[in-house]
Amino acid sequence: MDTAATASAITHAKSSTWVLVFIFCFLGLLIDGADLMLLSYSLNSLKAEFGLSSVQAGSLGSFTLAGMAIGGIYGGWACDRFGRVKTVVWSIVLFSVGTAVLGLTHSYWQFAITRFLASLGIGALYVACNTLMSEYVPTRYRTTVLGTLQAGWSVGYIVATLLAGWIMPNHGWRWLFYVALIPVLLAIIMQRFVPEPKAWLNAQAERAKAGIASARERVVVKPESMFKQIFDDPQACRMFIFWAMTAGFLQFGYYGVNNWMPSYLESELGMNLKSMTSYMVGTYTAMILGKVLAGVAADRIGRRAVFAFGALGTAIFLPVIVLFQSPENILWMLVLFGFLYGIPYGVNATYMTESFEAKFRGSAVGGAYNIGRIGAAVAPAAIGFLASDGSIGLGFLVMGAAYFICGVIPAMFIRDKQFDPQKQ
Repeated sequence: MDTAATASAITHAKSSTWVLVFIFCFLGLLIDGADLMLLSYSLNSLKAEFGLSSVQAGSLGSFTLAGMAIGGIYGGWACDRFGRVKTVVWSIVLFSVGTAVLGLTHSYWQFAITRFLASLGIGALYVACNTLMSEYVPTRYRTTVLGTLQAGWSVGYIVATLLAGWIMPNHGWRWLFYVALIPVLLAIIMQRFVPEPKAWLNAQAERAKAGIASARERVVVKPESMFKQIFDDPQACRMFIFWAMTAGFLQFGYYGVNNWMPSYLESELGMNLKSMTSYMVGTYTAMILGKVLAGVAADRIGRRAVFAFGALGTAIFLPVIVLFQSPENILWMLVLFGFLYGIPYGVNATYMTESFEAKFRGSAVGGAYNIGRIGAAVAPAAIGFLASDGSIGLGFLVMGAAYFICGVIPAMFIRDKQFDPQKQ
């Protein structure tokens, strides 16, 4: 590693470069969230043009989740192996180009395989942005900043809604995907102006001293060797298992509710499409506020307390919605619910990244969080199964139980600030 370049990068990292990093990462997650939602808005058009069955149309979401899970695991490893900034840049390039190519597809399998490949970048970017940001932001307001960063995904949902409403009626679904090429410019700018964080440079220097990063051995620093380091460390191994379980229950609840809430409002509460859309925008807006305020609170009273409060609050409030909703109170219930279920995601990134050492932080966070995507994949089908014999509301009660377990695990087993990125 070039000494002068390293010293220069460290000097930059000590300055207010994190503000620039935040802007880039926020835009990256915004695009990430928007990209994820583009498929939802184009499904009816895809079904009509490609002649897809409902099962085939739904399976495109499964290809997306599978790609995100694998991309997140390998993206975490790439963060440790090649650098946080490089991984963010190439993740943006991968999903931007891959998403644009979707506009050129002409069959189910062409679309499904391309979507899977593009989703590798979506999953990798989420892990890389959070790891990079956590290592740049000063400790005293790290969760405030990362909580605000998580709002990027929610803003992306709204951007995707606006793009779909503007582009699809006039230009069709293909142009909705072509516009995804624009973020490549963001990646080029980021590569030029954002240096790697000090924590990663220090971890690389330690590896070099230990002979791990010598010219000959660099080639064999593979994902399995990173995970071996994690599981050979008793504390890291425990944290990995607890976070994988927490992430599984968190995503089971989050994606289950996200996937079925619109249908619940339409089919079981009798709302028309226009009312349902307005209510969901209100829910997403409250979620943004929940993420930001959760970050502020976590910096003042601790990550563990705020995460547990959000998860347990969501667990309690889901049954309240199902059992006590009415046309008169459903709006404020959804707004309060949106606020509560945004809280765990406002704290999750900081809380997780501070649970692992810098030398394998990316791999540990990427691995634990994306193993948890099994919960995301199972949840929509689980609610659908329960709805076939009962109601979507019954499925929401199960989601409440998942949120309860998600809050209890960290409350009992995961301490705050185990490894401060600013002190490594």
